[in-house]
Parts: sequence; structure tokens; C-alpha cells
Amino acid sequence: MCVEFDSVIVRLGGEIWIKEVWTRRWYVRRLLRNMKVALKSCDVAYDEMIKRDGRIFLRTCVAREAAERLSRVFGVSSVSPALETGADLDVIVDGCLSMAWSVLGGGESFAVRCRRVGEHPYSSREVCRVVGRRVLEGFADHGVRVDLDNPDVRLGIEVRDDLGFVFSEVVRGVGGFPLGVQGRVVGLLSGGLDSAVACWLVMKRGCPVVPLYFDNKPYTDESATERAVEVARLLSDWAVGFPRRLYIVEYGESLREIVEGAPRRLTCLLCKRLMYRVAEGVADRVGAEGLVTGEAIGEQASQTLRNLRVLDGAAVRYPVHRPLLGFDKAETERLARMIGTYEVSARSVRGCSAAPRKPATRARVEEVVEAEGGLSGEGMVERCLGSLGVVEL
Repeated sequence: MCVEFDSVIVRLGGEIWIKEVWTRRWYVRRLLRNMKVALKSCDVAYDEMIKRDGRIFLRTCVAREAAERLSRVFGVSSVSPALETGADLDVIVDGCLSMAWSVLGGGESFAVRCRRVGEHPYSSREVCRVVGRRVLEGFADHGVRVDLDNPDVRLGIEVRDDLGFVFSEVVRGVGGFPLGVQGRVVGLLSGGLDSAVACWLVMKRGCPVVPLYFDNKPYTDESATERAVEVARLLSDWAVGFPRRLYIVEYGESLREIVEGAPRRLTCLLCKRLMYRVAEGVADRVGAEGLVTGEAIGEQASQTLRNLRVLDGAAVRYPVHRPLLGFDKAETERLARMIGTYEVSARSVRGCSAAPRKPATRARVEEVVEAEGGLSGEGMVERCLGSLGVVEL
């Protein structure tokens, strides 16, 4: 027998509930808005959303599809396709028996878990005891047994005041804060593994990301740009309801000036410092609160602690956020696979041919500033901002 689910239990991220009341209300309103937009974007119909402390209950005839989509909404810790029963104990027991016949097989173990909020003529322990006894009676000839520590099947019950639901599956969500409860940031997106994951991590903390790509042709080729566009499109799928745009700067001419007009060992540092300045100009235009990069300590020559300090000096109006600062490559790859960007980011493209053979790993701020004195700094920034284009994703 297969249970026809009619609801979804949506559990909110735990951090939301440690906020002050007015902040919590704002976060929940934003989460509800994001959930509605996410469901609408994939044509998942629902009848009603019911908000209770720590939970949102969705009434829908396509519960599995809705649960899968909502598990990708920031601020949701987990979801469960469920069967609504009401809060009457006898009806809850009947619903659990129907669920048991759907998910329990011969010789398997099970446990019953109940979470209850409100005034009821029974306790959570009593619900578990009654349901467990009835399941054992109904499956007497199937070798089913109780295992509270490591069961094969968990029968879950949620009772909130007059509402009751039974379920057997918990789908993990992404957690974090609802997207949009924090200010937007400009994400320096190369299309590689690190920058994509860094952008996703700040999105998880509620920050909409404005992705910015620097087109280094002729030092790279069109394949690098195509990769960046595709990664930006994948990231935008996590931000349904927000602008789907990638900002692109024509950067080749400025990079040529750096290559030909400054010490080669400083090329990468000078390049990134100019990128920071251009990104600040974009931040001014889009009303951002900071910059985000995929830099991690020691990941590349330009990312030693000494060189990161040199880079920071170029950003004077906005902070530079580095979510991956303490990550190793394996951790970053694991997240990239989880969010769906790995296959594209790992695609082989032509690397930047402007990178020197022996880059500086312990540059001094003074020598970098001196090298910048021989370049048309402000003119380079204006040229880059003048070339700024937008790709609609």
C-alpha cells in the first residue's frame, strides 16, 4: 500500500529562532516569500501555507515534488512529505499504521518519534507507546521489531495545536538564513571551483550575490567565459526570485598594461588589486555592502598571508570577504559537488597565460604600490567600468 501524501513539513533553520522577535518575524516573512517564489518557478501547486513556531506546513497534492524543491531554499533545515491527520490520537494512530504498511517490510525494525506543541489530552511518550503497540500488533506475522537506537524505519509524528501530521522521511535542507535578509555583495566569479563555492556560502548567510567576471582575452579564450556564464547560471538557480545576471568586464587591455608595464613577478598581485578596485566601482552601482572572493590561505602564490595583506590594501571602500579562507581543496570540492557546480567548474579551459613563471609569494606593500605608480591606475579602472556588460541568465 502506498500512502498519498498531502502535505509537507518544513523545518526552519535553528539560527532563525535565536534572533529577537522582530528579526525572527522578518526572517520568516522573507522565507515564506522565497518558498512561494521557488514553488511557482517550477510550477508546483499548493493550497495553503500554515506558519507555526519552528515549522511551516504546506498543503499540496504533489508533496514529494514540493519537498524536493523546498529543500534547496536557504533557511530550510529539513523537509518531510507527510500525511495530515489532525490532532485526535485515534486518527494519528490510523495514519501511522497506513504509513507503516507503506514503508515497513518483513523483518525490519522501527521506532516512533513524536514532537508535540500545545495542549492535548496525551503526552508525546503516550503517542509513541500507542503507535508502537498497534504497529507490532498489525505486523505480528512479519517479524517486525522495535529498535529505538538504530531502526531501519522511523515513523515520525508532528502535532502542533490542532494540526497533526505523520511521515517517515526527512530530507535535509541547506539551512542558513533566508536569501535577502542581509545586504547584497559583489562576488568575483572566475568560473572555477573556489569562487563559485564562496558565492554560495555567502548566499547561505542571506546575502544576494552580484556575480562579476573579468574577461581576460586574449590571455584566456572564450571557453573560460562560457564556463563562468554556466556557473553563474547554476548559482542563480539557488536564488530564484532574485536577478539572474552576470556582470562582465573586458579586462584584457588592462591586463596587458600590467604585463608590459610592471615587474612580472608582481603580475598576479597587481591584477587582483585592480580587480578589487573595479569591483568596488560595481559595488557602488549596485548598492552592495562588500566584495566576496574564493581566496584561501596558501591556495595560490597570490594567496599567502603576506600577499593577502597586500591585496587588502587595494579595497578602501568595501570589506573583502573570504568564506573559504580556512578551507582545503577537498572541502571545497565536496561543497561544489553538493551545490551542483563541480562538473562545470572542473571543466578544462585555457589558463591565464599572463601568470608569471615565478610569482612573488612574499611581496612588500611598498614595492607593489611603487609598481602601480608606473601604471595608469585610475584610467584602467575607468576603462574597465566603461566596458561593463550584463549577461541575462
